[in-house]
Amino acid sequence: MTPITEVEGRRISLSNLEKVIYPASGFTKGEVLHYYAGTAGALLAHLVDRPLSFLRYPDGPDGQRFFTKNVLPGTPEWVRTAEVPRSEGPTRQILVQDLASLMWAANLVTEFHTPQWRAGAPGQADRLVLDLDPGPPATVVECCRAALWLRERLTADGFPVYAKTSGSKGLHLLVPLEPTPSERVSAYAKSLAVEAEKELPDLVVHRMTRSLRPGKVFVDFSQNAAAKTTAAPYTLRARAEPTVSTPVTWAEIEACEEPDRLVFSADDIAPRLRAHGDLLAPLINLNNARPLPARAAR
Repeated sequence: MTPITEVEGRRISLSNLEKVIYPASGFTKGEVLHYYAGTAGALLAHLVDRPLSFLRYPDGPDGQRFFTKNVLPGTPEWVRTAEVPRSEGPTRQILVQDLASLMWAANLVTEFHTPQWRAGAPGQADRLVLDLDPGPPATVVECCRAALWLRERLTADGFPVYAKTSGSKGLHLLVPLEPTPSERVSAYAKSLAVEAEKELPDLVVHRMTRSLRPGKVFVDFSQNAAAKTTAAPYTLRARAEPTVSTPVTWAEIEACEEPDRLVFSADDIAPRLRAHGDLLAPLINLNNARPLPARAAR
């Protein structure tokens, strides 16, 4: 029998709680749900009003993995959705607005991915993201070197800059913006990546071409496009271990000399939240939003 639980007055079916999702560590689906319940206070702030894409991996990271954006069959009527424009015509996507909808979605076993804009203003980005992806043998150590240069560059343009691990191999840099058309944000982000490659040619590449990337950090600016999404802060990732896309301090980035220094699992997050709070909370505060520099508006 599938257990039924009540969350904030909503009845939710939770299935296969003893199923091992992460075989390398024995981490079960029940532990996945426990993690999301315990992290909801921080996670929900970064999901609310953002139409979600789900990367589902119900049989673990070694099983079938698939992206879904459209509202899923069987979605409870109380789960909110939003109309999202697409080139082929509008569709509807799920919004996770509260603990009940978070637990329903977590039961699907999914990574949470969000666009850089909110449902009320499609294509009007309120944050900029740079995804720093190392090409082996480069690691997150090289990503940290690139991140420090990019932070200085963004600070020169008047931006506060925040960072999180991708939960995979790299780093994400995030900047709060006044709502700005995604195509302008993408153009500005590309200009930063090109400049970084020019200044750090032995470290950075701005093109996705695989042959250019070994030993370098690919500064992926493309996730600022309106149709693209990025792994949300605090989401579990479909990796061998239950790693998490984790906010980090700049002191941690400056001190990173070994790849394992910036790898965090589900069990690490509650202690980090107690110690630091949500390091990405300033992204939610509209008072921190900044306009693109005038030269980027052209």
